[in-house]
Amino acid sequence: MTQPRIIVHGGAWTIPADRQKAHIDGCRAAVDAVWGELQRGMPALEAVRLAVNVLEADPTYDAGRGAVLNADGQIELDAAIMDGATLNFGAVAAVRNFLHPVDIARKVMDTEFCFLVGEGAERFAREAGIGAIDPAELVVEREVRLYNELRARAGFSTHDAFRPQGGVTGAAGESASADGTACHCPVEPEPAMPKGTVGAVALDAAGNIAAATSTGGTPMKRPGRVGDSPLCGAGTYADNETGGASATGFGEGIIRVLMTRSACDFLRDGGASPDDAARRAIDLLHRRVAGHAGLIMLDRQGRYGVHCNTEHIAHAYALPGGGIHADVELRR
Repeated sequence: MTQPRIIVHGGAWTIPADRQKAHIDGCRAAVDAVWGELQRGMPALEAVRLAVNVLEADPTYDAGRGAVLNADGQIELDAAIMDGATLNFGAVAAVRNFLHPVDIARKVMDTEFCFLVGEGAERFAREAGIGAIDPAELVVEREVRLYNELRARAGFSTHDAFRPQGGVTGAAGESASADGTACHCPVEPEPAMPKGTVGAVALDAAGNIAAATSTGGTPMKRPGRVGDSPLCGAGTYADNETGGASATGFGEGIIRVLMTRSACDFLRDGGASPDDAARRAIDLLHRRVAGHAGLIMLDRQGRYGVHCNTEHIAHAYALPGGGIHADVELRR
């Protein structure tokens, strides 16, 4: 029997001091909600779904309730879930009327398809017995204020949301401009723009690994935009032969380097530890596309990995000896 493990994340960005406790507490609650059941035999696939449910229902994060608004002032949600035992994968994108898009993604896994979007995904969810809600129930005042501020800003690009205050941080911690070159110039202060995509990776007692990711995407995104979270190998990946990973951050860049699949391949090809594999994947992202992100991982031995090249990554994981570690900073 394998010793179960679970790790979750709640986004990688510059989390304001007055919002850090909520991010830490929410991640801790997600692990706490499933850790006992995972130890009693819950499958990893169910554990990651339920952990992500907790985070989707928490208005702290950019997923489910509390998600960012797109350019039309609407919420569009993406999610994916993957079974490392079978490589079965389910995903949805651009759904508007559901609190838990990861539940729809899980139902998709039981069909002949892997990915449903928009109206088709919502119709499928209703047919599968998942209750729709009024989209207004997903909206929080914090995101309405951000939407109004960004809408009034001339020339705003959604990629601006990935530029931390004071300049971006490179893979090795250097100051850099948005194109990855060195920068020593002051940057105009930006509003706190959440990059609170949520995700979970679990290993169960049978040795199976699963991963799931859920997001509202980027602030002021173009309607219909789909980021990395619901794409297999980009924002979400699991394979019993290597490990599992869930990403958060600059979605277009994560897609280009297939960051979660790359991270898992580092476990296979180089025999790297999950921490080393996560670091190498983030370095790859920054080196090739000047991207900024965070990554959580588990390998088949049950070792955790977590890394980011943003200022913070909200995360939590179950400790082998009991208890839960939760933080927004990396502690080595």
